[in-house]
Amino acid sequence: MKLAFSTLGVPGTPVADVVRLAAGNGYQGVELRVHPEEPVHLGLSSLERAEVVEVFRSGGVEIPALAGYVRAAAEGDDAPVLAELSELVKLARDLGAPRVRVFPGGGQDRAEADATAARRLGAAAPAAADMGVSILLETHDSHRAGLDVARVVAAVGHPRVGAIWDVLHTWLAGEEPAASHAVLAPHLGYVQVKDVVSADDLTPVALGSGVLPLAACLDPLGPDTWVCWEYEKRWYPEVAELPGLLGAGREHLLRLGAPKD
Repeated sequence: MKLAFSTLGVPGTPVADVVRLAAGNGYQGVELRVHPEEPVHLGLSSLERAEVVEVFRSGGVEIPALAGYVRAAAEGDDAPVLAELSELVKLARDLGAPRVRVFPGGGQDRAEADATAARRLGAAAPAAADMGVSILLETHDSHRAGLDVARVVAAVGHPRVGAIWDVLHTWLAGEEPAASHAVLAPHLGYVQVKDVVSADDLTPVALGSGVLPLAACLDPLGPDTWVCWEYEKRWYPEVAELPGLLGAGREHLLRLGAPKD
């Protein structure tokens, strides 16, 4: 198990500080949130992109994925969605990130949303493959369950289109961790973990102090799987600062993911 955390937990923090946090707390990687309010966004110049690469290289920290905000199943024309996805993939190539995250975001009925997402992801896959980047659809919003995302990814049928397992959303969908993993495993790019107060109160808390079945989620994962802590500080500014939680969070994940006798 390789550990990362998302910059969603340290919104607006300079890249060099994020890398120092990761290296200083024993995390091998950082998932970079790609948004105009963040230091890493689609508008970065070539020089700025090279600077990000150098900061991560010199710090010995990887970028397992870029977390974008493309909504693959959203209603509307394909062109703007594909254009944004293309720019996200190019940014990943330039930063040396092997994966990009996209959301479903479907507003239509299930069959139409599935078809829209599969069509767009399939259209983007060849160029992404040429750039060495995989496009991963996250269990989220309209496709919250693992079964929902697996259905779309299987319909695309391209090796560079896969899945992110956000364990909160599959749990909220009522799907058991073993069932989520079973359907996502053939397509799994990496796993996002978190912990929350309850199903009715999604305020983020330190790993192990909430209600999510993290042990059951980590149990079936292989040793090379990336596990990223997505602490949603950006949406809950009142919660504790992530830097003070990183060390204990790492130890908790390592205990849960340790090989069982």
